[in-house]
Amino acid sequence: MNKHSIIGLSAGLIAASIWGGMYVVSKVVLEVIPPFTLLTLRLALGVLVLGVIVALRGKMDFSREQFRISFLVGFVGYGISLGFQFVGTKLSTASNGALVTSATPAFVLLFAPFLLGEKTTVRRVAALVISSLGVLAVIDPRTAEFSPSLFWGNTSLIAAALTWALYSVLVRKVSQTADLLKSSAVMLMGGLPTSVLFGLFELRSQGMGTVTPGVIGGVLFIGVVSTAIAMFLWNYAFAELPAAVASLTFFAQPVVGTLLGWFFLAEKITPLFLTGGMLIGIGILISAKET
Repeated sequence: MNKHSIIGLSAGLIAASIWGGMYVVSKVVLEVIPPFTLLTLRLALGVLVLGVIVALRGKMDFSREQFRISFLVGFVGYGISLGFQFVGTKLSTASNGALVTSATPAFVLLFAPFLLGEKTTVRRVAALVISSLGVLAVIDPRTAEFSPSLFWGNTSLIAAALTWALYSVLVRKVSQTADLLKSSAVMLMGGLPTSVLFGLFELRSQGMGTVTPGVIGGVLFIGVVSTAIAMFLWNYAFAELPAAVASLTFFAQPVVGTLLGWFFLAEKITPLFLTGGMLIGIGILISAKET
């Protein structure tokens, strides 16, 4: 592996780890702020932070076409995919969400040959299979529920995984012709029309709870760390690595989430989890050897 590949892998793993650790914070904040209202705040903070960094760099050259494409890609990722994720989580279960969205790397492997011309090699398929088995061990699919009453929720979760994979592949395509930092800021803007629309509806129908300093801190963490920083790192991973390789770093999310659940919530770490974490690591290493 060269230096750029190592940095790219590290960026993807850090981003996924941050998202894995966002669960505890989100759970507290969502008790006060409705989902789409929180998403609006999250995206707006992300745009603000990245926009300030872009302005400080002093390089504002960004063509209208680059803006348009970046905005549309962001609409797919933050407007459509995260919307499906919220709906799916509400209409299904948390365990179903963890299981279904773990299909994202498989969908990346599906899109990459057509949109990027990347070859689907035996090594990449093997890495995906091994890592996927590791994820199944970590999240334990026996806890999932697929009753008819959850059909629309599960369908929304599948749509979320599919569109996030499409977004991630498109990020690599955009990064080949546009500045990644600027395009990342514009992509976050692409999610605002949808989140603002649904956020206003939420506030009218259910309002908002009491905002405490802790909630404000949680919103800042979600907006600055989990959005501005993590989203940029995720985009950077896809800019530097083949999409099929970068996508495997997504599997760090359930591992970190489980570890934090053990540390903060006294949840048990099982031998199955340890086996799964090892398999995920092996899969990422196998895939990384192609970079």
